[in-house]
Amino acid sequence: MTATATPFRLQIPDAALQDLQTRLALTRLPDEAPEAPWKYGTSVAYLRDLLAYWQQGFDWRAEEAALNAFPQFRTKLHGINLHFLHVRGEGPNPMPLLLSHGWPGSVFEFLDLIPRLTEPSRFGGDPKDAFTIVAPSLPGYGLSFQPGQARFSLEAIADCLADLMTDVLGYRRFGAQGGDWGGFVSSRLGAVHAEKLLGIHLNLLAVRRDPALVQTQDEDERRYLAELSEFLKEETGYQWIQGTRPQTLAFGLTDSPAGLAAWIAEKFKIWTDNNGSPESAVNRDRMLANISLYWFTGCIGASFHPYYARMHGPWPIPGTVDVPMGYCQFPKEILRPPQSLAARTYTDIRRWSVMPKGGHFAAMEQPEVLAREIQAFFRPLR
Repeated sequence: MTATATPFRLQIPDAALQDLQTRLALTRLPDEAPEAPWKYGTSVAYLRDLLAYWQQGFDWRAEEAALNAFPQFRTKLHGINLHFLHVRGEGPNPMPLLLSHGWPGSVFEFLDLIPRLTEPSRFGGDPKDAFTIVAPSLPGYGLSFQPGQARFSLEAIADCLADLMTDVLGYRRFGAQGGDWGGFVSSRLGAVHAEKLLGIHLNLLAVRRDPALVQTQDEDERRYLAELSEFLKEETGYQWIQGTRPQTLAFGLTDSPAGLAAWIAEKFKIWTDNNGSPESAVNRDRMLANISLYWFTGCIGASFHPYYARMHGPWPIPGTVDVPMGYCQFPKEILRPPQSLAARTYTDIRRWSVMPKGGHFAAMEQPEVLAREIQAFFRPLR
């Protein structure tokens, strides 16, 4: 690592914790239509219980300590202070791997995944499969945000992270992995920085969401068309407001922790493989740590910018992605394009795995399964 990266440790001031407690105590909840909970968005009863736990039971300091157990750094790059975890792998030759989160995620997503990748022997694996992990807070997110800084599109995020890996950390070639926007960032890296990539592994594909692109009608494609039609009709409202009026939405979510929790918790409910409650799929404390990081850093408005840039700019994956690609499909992912459609973007699909359980937040829901898939994909590329 070059001297341009300095060690970092998270320490939220006590005053900020007290301010959050005060605001939670003053929450005014809306009424709820007398119909099925979650039909129109976040359940009032669910959120009331979550807020009570956030105020009275949640231990931010414990989650902060869990993050601080990993080596963290900041570096001045592309005009911002970029935060990242840099965790050395065991064994003789760990592969450098860039992990990219998405929205509404953060580096807290990866705390159970990272040890499985850096120290596979702890989990019954082979040290030869070890990775050295670089897990940044995406520019504009969490600890890579400061008020007033420039906003980053997906294209700019990919360029920034490529420079982090090569110019700051000195890795000539590396692997990349991600879901949500992290899947797009990894795909963009494979498209425009191919000479630096050993391969990319995804749990969400950067495939255009256009029903007209599905030209044949086999069973898998018919399933995808139905899935896509439902998603476009019922699940894209957040994209439209974040992609057209992000500043207006940011007022409410920056001022109200209840509003922020409702906005993000809904995604954990809808996008995870749960039995009716997000906490059946992800740990409640870890979900609240993720929400709290958005709250304490005040980054929610900046975190919307990739949506705005996506709606007002070109498709972020130019041409095809020709580096080796592996994909892990989880059954409750928001969209699951068929391999026939994915192959139009990814020309070198080496691994395509379909999992029996899990959803959008795979690193939190199924860290052991995801780690095994990442290891298996990259094993022949070492």
